[in-house]
Amino acid sequence: MVAPAPRRWASDSTIGAGASSVEPPTLPPPPPATLPTDAEVVIIGGGSAGCHTLYQLAKRGVKAVLLERSRLTSGTTWHTAGLIWRLRPSDVEVQLLNTTRDLLMSLEAETGINPGWINNGGLYIAHTEERMMEYKRLASVAHSFGIEASVLDPSGVKEVFPLIDEKQVLGGLHTPGDGVVDPAGVCSALVKAATANGAQVIENCTVTQILMKEQDLGPKKVTGLVTNMGTIRTDCVVNCAGVWSREVAKMAGVSLPIVPMKHAYVVSEAMGVRGMPNVRDHDWSLYFRVQGDSLCVGGYESNPDMLDNVSPEFSFGLYELDWNIFGSHVTGAVNLCPAFETAGIKSTVCGPESFTPDHKPLIGEDPLKRGLFHGCGFNSAGMMLGGGCGEQLALWVLNGRPDLHMQAYDIRRFADVQRTDRDWIKERAHEAYCKNYSIVFPHDEPLAGRNLIRNPFNEELLAAGAVFEERQGWERPGWFCGTPAPLPKYDWYGAYGSTRHKVTRYEKLLKADYTFDFPRHHETIKEEALACRETAALFEMSYFGKLYLTGPDAQAAADWVFSANTNRSLGSTVYTCILNKLGKVEGDLTVSVVETGQGSPSDPIFRGRGFYVVSGGATSQHTHAHVLQALHERGFRVDVTDVTNRIGVLSVQGPNSRELLQGLVDVDLDDGSFPMSTTQMVKIAGHRVRAVRLSFVGELGWELHIPVESCEAVYKAVRAAGQRYDLRMAGYRAMYSLSAEKGYHLWHSDLRADDSPLEANLGFTCRSKGDYQGKQAVEAARNSGLRKKLAFFTLDDKVRLNGLEAIVRDGQVVGYLRRGDYGFSLDCPIGTGYVSHPDGQNVTDEFLSEGKYQLEVMGQRHDAKLHLRSPFDPENDRMRGLYRQ
Repeated sequence: MVAPAPRRWASDSTIGAGASSVEPPTLPPPPPATLPTDAEVVIIGGGSAGCHTLYQLAKRGVKAVLLERSRLTSGTTWHTAGLIWRLRPSDVEVQLLNTTRDLLMSLEAETGINPGWINNGGLYIAHTEERMMEYKRLASVAHSFGIEASVLDPSGVKEVFPLIDEKQVLGGLHTPGDGVVDPAGVCSALVKAATANGAQVIENCTVTQILMKEQDLGPKKVTGLVTNMGTIRTDCVVNCAGVWSREVAKMAGVSLPIVPMKHAYVVSEAMGVRGMPNVRDHDWSLYFRVQGDSLCVGGYESNPDMLDNVSPEFSFGLYELDWNIFGSHVTGAVNLCPAFETAGIKSTVCGPESFTPDHKPLIGEDPLKRGLFHGCGFNSAGMMLGGGCGEQLALWVLNGRPDLHMQAYDIRRFADVQRTDRDWIKERAHEAYCKNYSIVFPHDEPLAGRNLIRNPFNEELLAAGAVFEERQGWERPGWFCGTPAPLPKYDWYGAYGSTRHKVTRYEKLLKADYTFDFPRHHETIKEEALACRETAALFEMSYFGKLYLTGPDAQAAADWVFSANTNRSLGSTVYTCILNKLGKVEGDLTVSVVETGQGSPSDPIFRGRGFYVVSGGATSQHTHAHVLQALHERGFRVDVTDVTNRIGVLSVQGPNSRELLQGLVDVDLDDGSFPMSTTQMVKIAGHRVRAVRLSFVGELGWELHIPVESCEAVYKAVRAAGQRYDLRMAGYRAMYSLSAEKGYHLWHSDLRADDSPLEANLGFTCRSKGDYQGKQAVEAARNSGLRKKLAFFTLDDKVRLNGLEAIVRDGQVVGYLRRGDYGFSLDCPIGTGYVSHPDGQNVTDEFLSEGKYQLEVMGQRHDAKLHLRSPFDPENDRMRGLYRQ
């Protein structure tokens, strides 16, 4: 929402009276230091991220060294606003923020250094009904995590922050546990604790080279660093260099999707605000930080000053504030808080910050270089996220994986092209910056950086009326609107001399679904879903990850990396999990046992036994990296070939799918000739295609894996044949509804890297014979019991479930939904979530079944029915082609 026209401003001379840049801290000279010859871990960068990571490693007994090119807190940390908020529309992010806050509250007792923690609370401002709905949703999230939060009307907002003009607001959300910290105090305390535990900090130490060596299998591995003080040997480097992280990554030969930008705030003269809460006005893209009796005012504008790079000498530097860019925040501040108009501005702060294409940090081990970890790209949220991310990064280094599901932050979420295409990176980083305070609607899509990877059916899908969604650079059909809705060229929201184009058909369709209630296109998605249940539906799934695992040790490698038994007959297709060493699920996928073929991408030539591995598209990079790392650590003699871009995928599902396809293929499709969970090569329209009898929606159906050069011909043949069988094009919105109704998992949602297969009802994928990665942890959980367990919930009330709704058992909050949708065949809302025991005891089926349940949706509780398994087709009759009238 655009802020209203401003009231009369004070004159420019008044607004800027006494304005001057904040001075950098005066620091004593660092003590003389000698670079050690070796270290278990070396951290590059002494800001918030580096200090937090050092602290977490040292407290776990790791011999860690932090190298800072200038002085601690230089770069972006020293001038940060230091705000600590705890509520986000993400359960993982809430946990990370709470970890930071808990640490800040304990640092002084641990170190004797006050980190400047002030618990003055937070106030979120709303100007629209949609924003109030978002805040009601966040209030439910708060209840799930024991965070105090209350929804306020305008008078309540005025009571909490008396200087706000209540006529300008519709309401708000008050979170008393939020606050602010002093960045220098935090870093000083962290370093004191870390060095007391054996860590070492060396300032004025510039890294000039990352040393690496080749490995027999897999990517190069870190062996050390060259600095202006000498060389240090290490197997592990953590890149916490902030706006200079790209340059550090280049030393290792990799690219990072980071854009430095100028980010600013101003500090008012005294206004009598001491003790009032900090304010976030998302609709006007504005924040207030209470600093004594003054207000720090900042926000996110549509025309930020993007930088090509930041000089290495810019340690404690600031830029001159550009009022043409920053002026919109002053406008908003004056309208929201009239006293700001005459308060005067005593100082300005404009410094460099690093921003990423999705406004999330870059964390974890780089899949392209072993031993190179990243902890950077914090998007001006390094103080808030530093504690939580520092802890997870330390666990990542020690255990190979973090404890929380960090996929949204994991560097592996980006495909290689997304890390190297600078135009795409700049576009997406710009839009993410501009929309940082926008409402996070369930079905929003970016306008920047589209058509990076075009699937082989792109033109056909566009002509069919596909409304595209973007995942990991790929365009996929979300749903179908009947007429073409082409993707608009990015207009930079009118910034940088660009002309803001008229709202396109695509944008209108997107914005029509901007709601937390049932979207405008609910009925269209219902028609697609019911077509799949009643006749037939055609889904396009080309962006799914596709790998071949071949070589002398292929079976041994498959035995190790996949939890299910893949030692099956040729043509068998197995659903399996891939686990980490902690026995948690890093992905679920299908593995087909294949033999050498005729040389196409769908039918390659190789020696011996091979496996065709298909994973979810949005996480294909993650899956590929995990499989490669697991295999390389064991030294298997295998080849892993990624053919994702060379194969298109169509999936024909529904009661009519067999008859439809039988008229096209050259093999019998009856149960005896083509059983469930098998694959064969078939011919369609003269083209050889791999057909796999599988379903992600719980119906009779086949996936067709097609060489790219054959995609157009096969698509046209299927569409033509489908006219007799009422075949309907369907998108991922319908697919996810169908899969939720059927009870199938969606990794990164109701199945994640912080879930075990037993907790997720996937114990059947974990074989009893033979060893596999994570098996020891799985068997230990079988013996000790489970502290949480997956369950399904249906409601009689027709309300929208979007995920994160609190699960209430007998009046107590026992979890929250990971996934919410509408089951059109069941004609009711359906959600999936994990239930824990309120007393911390093991969770059993008996415990789950005995309770009385409710779901808290937008602050209102609705009676719910718990199901141990999805109530739709529990016997899997439909997948076997058994359709009873």
